[in-house]
Amino acid sequence: MPLTLTEKILQAHIVPEACPDTKFTPGERIERGADIAIHIDQTLTQDATGTMTYLQFETIGIPRVKTEVSVSYVDHNTLQTDFKNMDDHRYLQSVAAKYGLYFSRPGNGICHQVHLEHFGKPGKTLLGSDSHTPTGGGIGMIAIGAGGLDVAVAMGGGAFHLAMPKVFGVQLTGKLRKGVSAKDIILEVLRRETVKGGVGAVYEYFGPGVATLSVPQRATITNMGAELGATCSLFPSDQKTKTFLSSMGRAKDWTKQEADIGSEYDKIIQIDLNKLGAMAAQPHSPDAVTTVKKLAGTKVTQVVIGSCTNSSLDDLETVAAIVQGKHIAPGVEAGIAPGSRTTLMMADKAGILGTLIEAGFRILESACGPCIGMGFAPNSEGVSLRTFNRNFKGRSGTADAQVYLVSPETAAASAVTGTFTEAEKLTYTDHAYVRGIRTSMLDGKDKRLAPAAIRKAGKDEGMLIPPLTPAASAKIEIVRGPNIKPCPPCPPCASSLKLPVLLKTGDNVSTDDIMPAGTKVLPFRSNIPEISKFTFSRLDETFYTRAEATKFSGCFVVGGENYGQGSSREHAALGPMYLGVRAVITKSFARIHKANLVNYGIIPITFVNPADYDIIKQGDILEITNTAEALKTGTEFNIVINGTTVKGVNDLSRRNRAILISGGLAAYTRKGGN
Repeated sequence: MPLTLTEKILQAHIVPEACPDTKFTPGERIERGADIAIHIDQTLTQDATGTMTYLQFETIGIPRVKTEVSVSYVDHNTLQTDFKNMDDHRYLQSVAAKYGLYFSRPGNGICHQVHLEHFGKPGKTLLGSDSHTPTGGGIGMIAIGAGGLDVAVAMGGGAFHLAMPKVFGVQLTGKLRKGVSAKDIILEVLRRETVKGGVGAVYEYFGPGVATLSVPQRATITNMGAELGATCSLFPSDQKTKTFLSSMGRAKDWTKQEADIGSEYDKIIQIDLNKLGAMAAQPHSPDAVTTVKKLAGTKVTQVVIGSCTNSSLDDLETVAAIVQGKHIAPGVEAGIAPGSRTTLMMADKAGILGTLIEAGFRILESACGPCIGMGFAPNSEGVSLRTFNRNFKGRSGTADAQVYLVSPETAAASAVTGTFTEAEKLTYTDHAYVRGIRTSMLDGKDKRLAPAAIRKAGKDEGMLIPPLTPAASAKIEIVRGPNIKPCPPCPPCASSLKLPVLLKTGDNVSTDDIMPAGTKVLPFRSNIPEISKFTFSRLDETFYTRAEATKFSGCFVVGGENYGQGSSREHAALGPMYLGVRAVITKSFARIHKANLVNYGIIPITFVNPADYDIIKQGDILEITNTAEALKTGTEFNIVINGTTVKGVNDLSRRNRAILISGGLAAYTRKGGN
């Protein structure tokens, strides 16, 4: 039977003994929604999630990671206003040395771009404790974002469990015109599909238009597939992939990866690239998409180019081409954060960096920075154009800012005009630098610089520390600062639960709403008692105080559609768990957050009848009368609301129910669960 590329890679990694309830015949389609378990080849973590991941890994008791490659990156908490963040960095480096991981030092770049440049391999599986791990799909990997505890289990050799996803085909035809980019492709997909359209699915790109896109362009698309709620997104591995890997000195890592001829998709989305224009996601959601033409003339006060979505050499080259000979408009502040130190050094060698500085851009650290509210916040009520992947309210660090998501082309054009502007309205020479057309001032003379020389300039292995030998690792002592605390244990499973609804939320609550990022909160990622004080603070500043008043004795949270969208941060489950949240009852969940709730012993329940959401008020006492029985048997949950019994969906797999009965994934794993 012809298979999609998604099905081929997943089938090649199935661990049959870990999913005995699923019938699996190689070469045949696996039933959609069936529980599957896959072997993980590579893992990545970043420092905002990694510290807790490795604290959990230490409790598993395995002396060395069992993956082909595992990398610990530092790219989030790089703003060191006191000891906390650097203490985490030292802990992470010592853990990497102890357990056989690569360590990417602070300043080396954003995990997804660095991983693409140095480690990603077509046909492999990658699990990362960051929701934008699907960036790796740009070179033909099944790359999935997950909670840190899932990543810790995978590092220990455990399989990663998921429901067999649907496969949505995105057929690309034609070619992008000047001033329109890959960012506009994924914004168009978001416009059509919405932020919850991809839950339970993989988006697989195919068609003649694929060959017109470079790997960095493809990675932009797969990166923002996370905003669709998708499991991951995937491009074939072809000659463009080979060219990219060769440019990184990794030609030997290339393999051809493509769908079988005649493979069938669960649905097909068709996009003619010739007809696509410049797009923008309006405040405050990545799917609130309109055309830049409709926004033309709107005044802009800030422009930021970077993040794991659009910070490659190709992106910076395009921006430099647009702003060459021009200057940032009065009243606009503009910054650029190159995605990696490699990119920064190549941009310098190519003359790109000088052009950006001459135009008035501030050069920011090669890190996540403004994307997670770590500096470069907009002015009050400011209009900020960002080439990032999320524009949730308050995420930028300024609660009343109007944040738009745009392409590097639109950002550059708008920076020099001071208003929303389509790049095609300006005169510039596209892709002039890396092709050697741009001259660079070397020894006082203009010289053409070939692409190979530019790529060579970006090599700097000193920022990426390789694993030690087992013998050397055995001598390493792990460094722990005073802010690094053990992960609190999950509560035991109760036979029934009768508790108050401490919070009722609306639709599309993000993990930023549940557990914010930013300079004030992120330093406590390794200290759950402290970070829990910020739980739900964006929705209700009194939540922690009210939970504390009950002595964290237990409560419910009730939510609307797509609860837990956005970041993979497991702290959005850890904080509520520590404060006593025992179950979250919603109309629907985002995939990663639902898994994280299970991992930390919080029962995720959806209403059988979504209208039952309307009869619950914050402060009501709810009772789930058959908690333990439902988890043992898989039957529906009985929820008593003001004397009326309603039903809760129990769509949890047998394994997930066993995890909840055990008191979370860590306890389940220690008991020998797979």
